Amino acid sequence: MSHDGIEEQGGGTHVQRREPAFNLPGSLVAILALLTLIHVVRTYVLSAQADESVLLHFAFIPARYSIPLSEQDLGWLWSPVTYSLLHGSWEHLIFNAFWMVAFGAPVVRRIGLRRFFLFWCLSAIAAVAFHAALHWGTMILVVGASGVVSGLMGAAARFVFSPSGRISRQFAHLNRRLTIPEALSNRSVLVFSGIWFLTNFLIGFGQIFGSVASGAIAWEAHIGGFLFGFLCFPLFDVAIAESRRD
Repeated sequence: MSHDGIEEQGGGTHVQRREPAFNLPGSLVAILALLTLIHVVRTYVLSAQADESVLLHFAFIPARYSIPLSEQDLGWLWSPVTYSLLHGSWEHLIFNAFWMVAFGAPVVRRIGLRRFFLFWCLSAIAAVAFHAALHWGTMILVVGASGVVSGLMGAAARFVFSPSGRISRQFAHLNRRLTIPEALSNRSVLVFSGIWFLTNFLIGFGQIFGSVASGAIAWEAHIGGFLFGFLCFPLFDVAIAESRRD
């Protein structure tokens, strides 16, 4: 007989802990709080002129790299990372936060906060590097953590799927990392990646042919982030065997 999480067995009492509905790593919660705080300040505190200045200094702009660096401020140095902390709307932020919870949690549990911070910075850079290569010299402002989220999706595809294709929400980070050939032969990875790439290519074609507002979604940055996460995740991975040692 059980009473609200307390189970009686063989004359004794065994306390059965329930799994929390939301069990996110504290570091991920802090990151989400920071993204929210930044957007609150930009939306409700800064004037339109001040917010425009923030965007010009911290958003990623491909045109920065087509003119001599000596003729501009240092925005070219930090904007390939800081753009990922800015969002265009609440819908944009909430959408990215939702997918960050889904894929950021297993990644940060697996590699830890310091490696996660480095992964964030490098995946952000990789995402806009791919975008800039296709939009060289254009005055397009890129903001949002979508490139990083795509990187997390690519990284997660290397380990969250079990051989049967199932995902254990709490223990996916303990799975063995798949090699690239193994990942490319895993049905769940192929379906997940195929749908992801198809969706982004459709977004891209939609923008090209005008069904989506021009420049609304930096789908090229999504591609760059995903490829970085999928191909480079082993550089950040922590061996599970090492983490289990006393």
